[in-house]
Amino acid sequence: MMHTDDLIARAREGDHHAQGRLMQIWYKRIYNFSYRFFYDHDQAMEVAQKTFIAMHRNISLLQEITRFRSWLYTIAVNCCREELRRRKSSRAVSLHEFRPGEGEESYRWEASADRSQDPERKFRQGELADLLQSCLMELSDEQREVLIMKEYEGLKFREIAEALSLSENTVKSRMYYGLEAMKRIMESRKITKETIGYE
Repeated sequence: MMHTDDLIARAREGDHHAQGRLMQIWYKRIYNFSYRFFYDHDQAMEVAQKTFIAMHRNISLLQEITRFRSWLYTIAVNCCREELRRRKSSRAVSLHEFRPGEGEESYRWEASADRSQDPERKFRQGELADLLQSCLMELSDEQREVLIMKEYEGLKFREIAEALSLSENTVKSRMYYGLEAMKRIMESRKITKETIGYE
């Protein structure tokens, strides 16, 4: 990532190779963000594709290189919202239509679990990830956006605020209420570390 700033500068000037490299570097993260938001492989692929098409078209308008990350997530969030509106207008999307594990390999690109660990532990980790994801899907869209960006993508509150065009206090508030809601959902399902035997 040490050459990312140089890539962004070149991409902003219209260097197609630099734009391609940026897509290679960031594709997994944008896909993962979108997958966690929708819990659907096809929708995540659609959002990722639209995000990088928009990046290609608009990167020359990026004011500050240091804000590239929050700028890219702004595009991804807008694409997620657009896809959500499109799907909701065409049909009611039921949580039961989502199939846990669909696109699982792509979803866990960044997890890079230790391949030497025992199969039972890997199964438990996968089970935990699926349980947490199903709980995440019960949050409001606004809370889910913030939780994914902070807890999974590692963005700072300032970056999330920039990406969502909100104040940092609003982001922190959504984070707090989102975590509280997750806690209640998990308690209602009696999901604990002991329940699934995860350390």
